[in-house]
Amino acid sequence: MAAPSSLFSLSFPFDPQIQTLSFSFSFSFPSHFSLFSSTKPRYPSFKVSSSHSSSPLTSSFLTDDDLRRLRSLESFLYRRDLPSGSLSVRLMRPDETRPTVLLLAQSFAESLLIPAAYVNLLAFLINQYLLQRMTLMPNTATLVAFYTQTPTSSPPIGAGKEEEKEKLEQEEEEAHLAGTVEICFNRRGANASVPTPTPPRDSPYICNMAVQKSLRRRGIGWHLLKASEELISQMSSSREVYLHCRMIDEAPFKMYTKADYKVVKTDSILVLLMLQRRKHLMCKKLPLLSTTSETDLSEYDKQKTM
Repeated sequence: MAAPSSLFSLSFPFDPQIQTLSFSFSFSFPSHFSLFSSTKPRYPSFKVSSSHSSSPLTSSFLTDDDLRRLRSLESFLYRRDLPSGSLSVRLMRPDETRPTVLLLAQSFAESLLIPAAYVNLLAFLINQYLLQRMTLMPNTATLVAFYTQTPTSSPPIGAGKEEEKEKLEQEEEEAHLAGTVEICFNRRGANASVPTPTPPRDSPYICNMAVQKSLRRRGIGWHLLKASEELISQMSSSREVYLHCRMIDEAPFKMYTKADYKVVKTDSILVLLMLQRRKHLMCKKLPLLSTTSETDLSEYDKQKTM
């Protein structure tokens, strides 16, 4: 028997391994649904406005400055070599929404001990959320990390450009989605509802970070954090970056502390009455220039906390 249609207003503050996931939106939930429609999904289309208006960005118009920032997002690439492979972090593409949704849904279910039978429903909700967030670019961005294991063999010495090109194409095909993270750059990209303690809406905010279970403890979470900071340095004039960390999550807290994040506020014990975990609001002031050192990254990689 079909269930009646319902209207959901969803806000899920939780922490999958290392970072708060907070989805907040309202939508009509049909009695019959499929996680991903068989028809081609409709992604946001942007139109360029030549005016330099200071009015808020909508999903239909982009100013010249917005277009410039959107191009910066699309060209962003963060690459690092890991002990067992390589990692690249960049903007999520529309055709990568599905695997990203599944990664977030699985992390969500694992963190909240939700039965596997509900993962499909979670994925449906997260899919709607991500599509809505894509309309707010370049004021927000969802990054994805791809991990490539170190190849057992390399092109022979003196190999031509064709051999090298084939090798690169092969590595891209073998890359696995390793993680994801969302960044809000300013007030126009801020979520309607964020976990408490509430961060300043004008400041950059890092959230919804998740790492594939099979690829944890390789430093991927650390690099997602560093990639986010590097992109924020390029996209925002604000130097103060905020994120949440649950009080019960010791390993993420140590990672954030090592990355120079400081606790600025902590949830009241009263949030337990709303069946929520107490959280720290943490903040870091980024340097004027992105000067992340390879030494710092290598030191953390050796610990393999993620």
